[in-house]
Amino acid sequence: MIPNAQSGLVRGLGLLATTSIVVGTVIGTGIFLKTRVMMCNVEAPWLVLAAWIIAGLLSLAGALTYAELAAMMPEAGGEYVFIRESYGPRIAFLYGWTQFAVAFSGSQAAKGVGFAIFLDALLSGGLQRSFFSVYPFGVEVSFGMLQLVALVTILAGTAVNCLAVSIGGRISVFITVLKLAIVAAVGLGAFFFANGDWHHFELTSADATCTGVDATARGGLAGFGAALVGALWAYDGWSNATTVAGEVRHPQRVLPLALIGGTAIVGALYVFVNAAYLYVLTPRAIADVSEASSVATELVRQFLGPTAVAFVAMAMMISTLGSLHTGTMAGARISYAMAKDGLFFAPLARVSASTHVPVNALLLQGVWSCALALSGSYDRLTDYVIFAAWIFYAMNAVGVILLRRRRPDAKRPYKTVGYPVVPIVFVVVAVWLIVNTLTATPRQALAGLGIILLGLPVHMYWARRGSGS
Repeated sequence: MIPNAQSGLVRGLGLLATTSIVVGTVIGTGIFLKTRVMMCNVEAPWLVLAAWIIAGLLSLAGALTYAELAAMMPEAGGEYVFIRESYGPRIAFLYGWTQFAVAFSGSQAAKGVGFAIFLDALLSGGLQRSFFSVYPFGVEVSFGMLQLVALVTILAGTAVNCLAVSIGGRISVFITVLKLAIVAAVGLGAFFFANGDWHHFELTSADATCTGVDATARGGLAGFGAALVGALWAYDGWSNATTVAGEVRHPQRVLPLALIGGTAIVGALYVFVNAAYLYVLTPRAIADVSEASSVATELVRQFLGPTAVAFVAMAMMISTLGSLHTGTMAGARISYAMAKDGLFFAPLARVSASTHVPVNALLLQGVWSCALALSGSYDRLTDYVIFAAWIFYAMNAVGVILLRRRRPDAKRPYKTVGYPVVPIVFVVVAVWLIVNTLTATPRQALAGLGIILLGLPVHMYWARRGSGS
């Protein structure tokens, strides 16, 4: 392990571990669940594949752009550091605030609850037991086996990440390889053991019921935009490796390779699995899948029969657990970086003397994630923050161009391939998605913007505290 003299962290993550953080964070439940809604959005199989391909290329454009920033500034905090250097500490704080308050913590809460739900499905409802209920503000909040498993899962993920980062990296590699094998098995099983027909690509889902999908998000440009957003949600997380840059060995070489290679691996796998879905199931069958099931379950049922539900539930558990692990690792480094800048609780900037990881930042994130898991509001909060996330993605892509002009002599071990076209294309599409979200779902978009702006008074407090006034 290589010490990082500037921070007290240890550079214990190699190329394989860093790539596994990219792949392991991105592959969650989206690949199992999103195709149903996307088929309802666009109605034609080739448009579903087009949405997955375009979303993959857009994510790759983001990875190509972020790779320059990560190699230039390989520090803990990743995007927080990029925004700080491009736009100043106030905007960087708003980013970090959003990630701590909602994005990372809410995501970990959702993954913990998701793991409990998938385990309950595997146990045929064995966790449906409530211990007690409370009624804050007249709203029932129950606590039972599902909530207990969710909390234990979140806390276990936090505890594992309190170990040396090299151990966390090895765990990430193991779970990621397992996830890749499971997802690949779904696609290979479809092509080798299920009865399929390429003529399915000539059909549509126009007459499907599409339960839970708004009519305004079906067909036309609006429908394709909704499908693209769904696919991008499944790709989200490709930037997380940048947050652990301060713990990556040879970061100038490893980070670009991990970001670009990991995103490319996920994109190829996603397109392959969706081709398998469309080969085995008709468009209408996909669109009519019950909200209580998944396209993956219906596909696997074609060659595994009744055991398909258990197989997919176990696959989702493993996938969720891996994403929880890497997300916990990445999220705590943002709070740590903010604290080092004097913009958050000072103890969060401390590194464990034995494991050289920011244990305090991990513990606070774990506690807050548990609180969100119990509140039941994490899903709505994370929906709100998707809008905010794309604002920051766009800002970082613009940051590459800004820093090229402001700091032309800065050392750049990697330069964005296709510059300036690739960053500009990424920014244009990101702005379109932001505007589309603002017009299509203004309530969620404005709520996301409100969460960001709530950070302004918090920033004023920390700024004054840091200045000693």
